[in-house]
Amino acid sequence: MKNRLLILSDLWGIEKSEWITHYTERLQDNFEIQYYDSCALAMINKTPYTEENLHKQFVHGGIEKAVQNLALLETGESSILAFSIGGTIAWKYGIQTGNIKTLHSISATRLRQESNKPKGKITLYYGEQDPYKPDITWFDKMQLDPHILAHKQHDLYIESNFSEVLCKQLQTDIHSIL
Repeated sequence: MKNRLLILSDLWGIEKSEWITHYTERLQDNFEIQYYDSCALAMINKTPYTEENLHKQFVHGGIEKAVQNLALLETGESSILAFSIGGTIAWKYGIQTGNIKTLHSISATRLRQESNKPKGKITLYYGEQDPYKPDITWFDKMQLDPHILAHKQHDLYIESNFSEVLCKQLQTDIHSIL
């Protein structure tokens, strides 16, 4: 029996997530994957389909709506791989439900505004050049050691090389806690 892995998209949802196959193809043999479009979870209106419009809706109630919907869909303990806004949704879902075994979150910059952390094994990845990543004080307060990747930006997760390394790490981490 395969371990279950939830994958939460970034702000763009499924439409601009062709890169997600870098992860699903590498993980499908070891995990039962459930992909969630963060826009669908948050019931985001994608018209117009711009970063500004999507971001505005997420920060004005969309994140909370996505957390509520995810909590209805996923009632058991889960391992989660989440990208950008998906990482914030997963984090808040974990706080609300206590249902996180592992969370691997990439470029979840809004976490810098959080003051509590969910239970479970948490691994955070950020590009060194992402101006909105949490600062060292936040990581210290949360008692987390982030993976800061040199010379990388916010969208480091779309790179095939990064996904290869992350998928190997994710498989090791999840299997070590079972």
